[in-house]
Amino acid sequence: MNSLVKLVPGVYHDSVSLMRVSQALMTTPGVEVAVVAMATPLNLDLARELGFDLPSAAPSGSELLVALRARDVAAATGELDRLLGELSSRSPARASEDFPPRTTRSAARTGEANLVLVSVPGEHAFAEALDAVEAGLPVMIFSDNLPVEQEVLLKRLAEERGGLVMGPDCGTAVIGGAGLGFANVLRPGAVGVVAASGTGAQHVTSLLDAAGVGVSHVLGVGSRDLSAQVGGLSAMRALRWLDDDPGTELIVLVSKPPAPEVARAVQEVVDKLRTPVVQALLGVSGGDLTTAAESALRALGLEPPDWPSWSRPVTRGPVRGLYSGGTLCTEASLITPGGFVDYGDDVFTRGRAHPMIDPTLRLEALAKVEPGEVALMDVVLGHGADPDPALRLAPAIEAATGRGVQVVIALVGTEGDPQGLRRQAAALYEAGAAVFTSNAHAARHAAGSAT
Repeated sequence: MNSLVKLVPGVYHDSVSLMRVSQALMTTPGVEVAVVAMATPLNLDLARELGFDLPSAAPSGSELLVALRARDVAAATGELDRLLGELSSRSPARASEDFPPRTTRSAARTGEANLVLVSVPGEHAFAEALDAVEAGLPVMIFSDNLPVEQEVLLKRLAEERGGLVMGPDCGTAVIGGAGLGFANVLRPGAVGVVAASGTGAQHVTSLLDAAGVGVSHVLGVGSRDLSAQVGGLSAMRALRWLDDDPGTELIVLVSKPPAPEVARAVQEVVDKLRTPVVQALLGVSGGDLTTAAESALRALGLEPPDWPSWSRPVTRGPVRGLYSGGTLCTEASLITPGGFVDYGDDVFTRGRAHPMIDPTLRLEALAKVEPGEVALMDVVLGHGADPDPALRLAPAIEAATGRGVQVVIALVGTEGDPQGLRRQAAALYEAGAAVFTSNAHAARHAAGSAT
């Protein structure tokens, strides 16, 4: 294998786009390792950990870092140039005849913006989000690793200005049918969702979609919003926004286990709304996300369907949860005993793509599951996620089941998603996995086999 390391000045792309470029290069024949990222200290450390020799001179952080290990470096570099060229060709059109806005503040002054999406390294996200809040615009902060004190400050200021802060660590939102971050293709409808959980919101709305019910808006509020430190500031604001929306007839509130005092404060807000609310607060009512979706359907006068599944019998064995979605992992751990790891947690995503994009860490973990054990996993579809998760996961499942490992999959998505729900289910089932569109059903299936 040959290596190439270079720093390219004057080139910037957001982290999600560069993660996709790295992932695409990793699937190129002959490429062993590919790191394409901005030259931040974190990404430089990642490259060093992967065995690359970096230039001794400290970069400014504004350069693009390229670190490749491949049989044919020239061919890999050519593919990289093609992928970066595609990114440049998709850059937004200029906002004026002369110069496009170069900051959030200047963009807000144009009067053309009605929402700001912040997706920059966490240490830079606060300043951009603050500009949006001060301009009176709602903001979705995709970035994570913001100090909780900054989150509280932003949300209190937004409350004063009549705005809304979605995030930080807000991975999913749907505004008037437009998906932001990791988002499924959903039919339009009258159900609004407030979620301190990205994959939790995706799961509930995907189940509703399977039952023929659509959504008005999905407002993510960040994974910490219902914690004691943040106090549900954005959740309560988002509930009031949806209550005022004439297109929303029912609201679903989704969260990991909230702080008890915050759950009580949220309930006080819910009690004053005109719009009925179905709550899916894991660990509070003893329910699960599937139960919440079924409650929402019944509130609309509909009977829940039999959720699609492609089941296989499993024998008894310990359960190992290998999850990409934090709320799905929490839900499964509340249902079945076993060892659970959320590979979407910040500790695993520093300097690398989210496991919904890059399955490498979970594939490595699956390879270590012992014969006779049950590997319980989620696979989340939609825009932003792996364009074909079964492509890499199916061979790993075949290898695992060949060793005597039993695999159970919770498949979250819709048939309208670019990956195709049933196509993915068929590939995963043919590889040897039991597949469920309900995470709770998948966890119970695994639990029935647990010692």
